[in-house]
Amino acid sequence: MPTAVNINEFLKLSETHPIVDVRTPAEFAQGHIIGAHNLPLFTNEERILIGTLYKKEGKQPAILKGLEVVGPKLHEYVKDAIKLNKTGTFIVHCWRGGMRSSSMAWFLETYGFKCITLKGGYKSYRKHVLESFLQPKNILILGGKTGTGKTIVLHELLKQNEQIIDLEKIAHHKGSSFGSLGEEEQLSQEHFENELSFHLFKIDPEKNCWIENESRMIGKNILPIGLWEQMQKAIVVSINLPIEERVNYLAKEYGKFDKELLIAATERIGKRLGGQHVKRAITALEEGDHKTAFEICLVYYDKTYNYGEEQRAKDKIVQLEFEKMEVETIAKEIIKAAHK
Repeated sequence: MPTAVNINEFLKLSETHPIVDVRTPAEFAQGHIIGAHNLPLFTNEERILIGTLYKKEGKQPAILKGLEVVGPKLHEYVKDAIKLNKTGTFIVHCWRGGMRSSSMAWFLETYGFKCITLKGGYKSYRKHVLESFLQPKNILILGGKTGTGKTIVLHELLKQNEQIIDLEKIAHHKGSSFGSLGEEEQLSQEHFENELSFHLFKIDPEKNCWIENESRMIGKNILPIGLWEQMQKAIVVSINLPIEERVNYLAKEYGKFDKELLIAATERIGKRLGGQHVKRAITALEEGDHKTAFEICLVYYDKTYNYGEEQRAKDKIVQLEFEKMEVETIAKEIIKAAHK
């Protein structure tokens, strides 16, 4: 008989054994445990059919229909499981830790695998995820106006043995009107939280962890309130560079994208830029003059950044001045400032 374990033990076992998520493809796409494999007991439509039958006629007719649906697919489950098998053991879960996971675990054990199920199912994992954002971390914020290369500096900090969380990478968005350019489609809010929690659990809470200064909303994804509150209370180390350096960086970073995409992104901040400035920026983009266009856009982004900085206590902000975007040097100076 399969053994049921709690979420902490389940995640520990997942480091060695494959996770089998037997929920529907739609449930899996909405959010899943990181690294899980979807082996759905029912299709999206089959689950709706059986759920409706359960409500209208009761448990036994629903089970009977479930057996009818699953029976012809049993050999396919075994074939899929064999492909995933490395250790001879699977850890299996469904939504609540009920019939779907216990049925799949029983069947796989009948074939010869060892199976362990998750108490409370994926629902218990979600509780675990949401609680993770309340756990204190030694967060430091990497600040700086648009165009100061915060993301590349963040990864240089990682090279210099600092801990980081790259929120923009997890969210598949750079956090501005131009932020979706070159990125994959954003995750659901649920799975964004799952991914973020996964990275946070790797962080040593006794050591510094650098996070880029972000708005609470990154594209369509929203930072969980527990983490957001910690970020708002953290020390900010802010990079300052001459506007020429910032414009050059933005022109190189975004100038490679299609002109129409750049124009659409500029138009999205049109009301904040003002009609005359938008027209100038769009004309510049149409003429291939990326530097002029981004310099105009920086008027809006600088105002936004300054406003955000004003909301923080001044003794929580460390300003560092640089003449050139020399990433390795900037990262070393930021680490020195953090130690002070």
